[in-house]
Amino acid sequence: MIQVKDLKKHYKMGTIKALDGVTVNINKGDVMAVIGPSGSGKSTFLRSLNLLEEPTGGAIIFNGVDITKKKYQDENGKTVKLDIDALRQRMGMVFQHFNLFPHMTILENMVLAPMKVKGVSRADAEKKALELLDRVGLKDRADAYPIQLSGGQKQRVAIVRALAMEPEVMLFDEPTSALDPEMVGEVLDVMKELAHEGMTMVVVTHEMGFAKEVGNRVLFMADGKLLEEGTPADIFDHPKHERLKEFLAKVL
Repeated sequence: MIQVKDLKKHYKMGTIKALDGVTVNINKGDVMAVIGPSGSGKSTFLRSLNLLEEPTGGAIIFNGVDITKKKYQDENGKTVKLDIDALRQRMGMVFQHFNLFPHMTILENMVLAPMKVKGVSRADAEKKALELLDRVGLKDRADAYPIQLSGGQKQRVAIVRALAMEPEVMLFDEPTSALDPEMVGEVLDVMKELAHEGMTMVVVTHEMGFAKEVGNRVLFMADGKLLEEGTPADIFDHPKHERLKEFLAKVL
């Protein structure tokens, strides 16, 4: 689904290398957990996939189109301008800090994008929103405001708000790191359910249990480089790279 080739992101005239030549393929149905120490480039990598961060070099090929190029050739050989907004509709993004609109009810937060961006009718948008809220046990909070919800509830809303756009892939940027420990489980349960349904997911996470249990692939990043990738068993039970062994010794 997504091919990442020699991806680079440099700051300050190339002196800071947030990403330093990352190459990886993300397949349909993958649940890819991205782990590594703080400052390793994990979030920069994730945010580059939908161009929230503009790469300095390399290619990101999403469904056959290199999205790092402003223009591309369509199947008829015609030059087409890349529509970043249309691209982002196909990649749902869930952030660390929820990013819900505080002045809107939960239902209004849910229906805004489908109505404004996809032109869905209000009735259809509300029907879908209530179905999704019901799925995460929050249908009864549809008329509440974000301030009235716990952190875990807000993050569950943020996830189903992204799902309301019917994306092909979901990107999660440390979705549980801003939560109290007892709220982490309720968010991970929603993500596990999505994984079991076959949603393609890339998850930057500090939750090693989630990476082990739910991920089918794990990437280990440090210093802007992808140092090791493999199955959870490869990474957690048979690590090869010394930097990965050091990291696991500290976090497990």
